[in-house]
Amino acid sequence: MRIAVLSDTHSPRHWKGCPPAVAAALDGVDLILHAGDVCLVETLDELAADAPVRAVRGNHDGPAITAWGAAERLELELEGLRVAMLHDSGAATGRGRRLRRQFPAADLVVFGHSHIPWNEVHDGQRAFNPGSPTDRRRQPHGTMGELVVEDGALVSARIFPVT
Repeated sequence: MRIAVLSDTHSPRHWKGCPPAVAAALDGVDLILHAGDVCLVETLDELAADAPVRAVRGNHDGPAITAWGAAERLELELEGLRVAMLHDSGAATGRGRRLRRQFPAADLVVFGHSHIPWNEVHDGQRAFNPGSPTDRRRQPHGTMGELVVEDGALVSARIFPVT
């Protein structure tokens, strides 16, 4: 199972339509996870044309994103891999311990908010922030993530530039 991971697209201020490099990365994915700050339902609908989308609500997301189906927190199983999602994981200091306490059964926690890519393992649990494809802030590139799951295991978790 190949999964695209996005966060902090901030449409329409930064996401005016799917950037070409993001569109290319979405080709053939089985699922898209969006870790919040979508801002417009139209962006989720645009992504859903490529693959099913699961999303959480960010601090810039309003009632329309909630009505679309984005929850504050989400826990799901993907081919046996236990995944949790939330938008804001808090400060980088102590993040691993904090996420393990919040989601003790999760193998992987996907989050956003900071726009800073993060891909670390703490106590057997991977914490994964794809950064932002459109609002890079102090980062050298806009980024997104890709996860590959096989037989209940996360075999690949990468973050790559798209701008």
